[in-house]
Amino acid sequence: MTLVKHEPPHELPPGDPVLAGHRSKLRALGGSHEWVARLRLAFPVLVLGFFVLAAIVPSWLAPFDPLAINPADAFSPPGPGHLLGTDESGRDIYSRIIHGARPSLLIGAAATAIGLGLALVLGTVAGFGGRWLDAGVGRFLEVLFALPGLLLALVFIALAGPGVGTTVVAVGLTTAPGYARLIRGQLIALRNSPMVEAATVLGRSRARILTTHLLPNALAPIAVLGTLGLGQAVLWAASLSFLGLGAPPPAPEWGAMLSAGRTYLSLAWWMTFFPGLAIVLVAAAATVLSRLLNTEGGKR
Repeated sequence: MTLVKHEPPHELPPGDPVLAGHRSKLRALGGSHEWVARLRLAFPVLVLGFFVLAAIVPSWLAPFDPLAINPADAFSPPGPGHLLGTDESGRDIYSRIIHGARPSLLIGAAATAIGLGLALVLGTVAGFGGRWLDAGVGRFLEVLFALPGLLLALVFIALAGPGVGTTVVAVGLTTAPGYARLIRGQLIALRNSPMVEAATVLGRSRARILTTHLLPNALAPIAVLGTLGLGQAVLWAASLSFLGLGAPPPAPEWGAMLSAGRTYLSLAWWMTFFPGLAIVLVAAAATVLSRLLNTEGGKR
């Protein structure tokens, strides 16, 4: 029987040029990933920051009055005088988009807040109120889920009448079922956790356990979904305004601007393109930011 002697693997010396090359490649790869991560974060921050600034102080960014009519400049294409062109009444499209950021974002934020508030009540009752309440709220949420979100909003507006306030409530109602189901699931998962068992042994009341231990942990994912829901709410609010159920003309609201521009789509494409681009940018920025927040939260 012949014994085979195994040689130890060859190790590169610390100063070997091959090893140095691999290390430099790894450092470059890590640096590129960090650069991409920063770029992904910069996009939503810059876009949302710009439109938030436009909503707070539109006069800083808009050179014209969004309601000023100038028939001589009607249907002017994008150019030096009017950066994004003008509409059928000679109103500056860029100024109208800037001033339209306030109603669009306010509708989206208010609708998201209403949806989260209603979801907090329904989810807490279902997740912490016992089997019968859980079953009742569950059936109610299933009915809401059976209806498409936009259809549910249209039904509510048909009953309450069109308007900005009705649009806010309608969009809030359509977003509530998803938030409520998430809160319910989080509370059920935490209800039998060692944390709650320890608090029960210490003699703490159910209300204190709910407010001190359950809700703070259950609401953590809601912050991420709330960011995502903001973009969705802006999109749905614009859809309702496009149908003529939101802000009345000539209000500089993005959905209403889309509705006004569709008549002149072949003549003045910029009347539709740029308001639609603003809606897409806000929705995309909110989506990217929510995913980044979710990724960072999962790493902790």
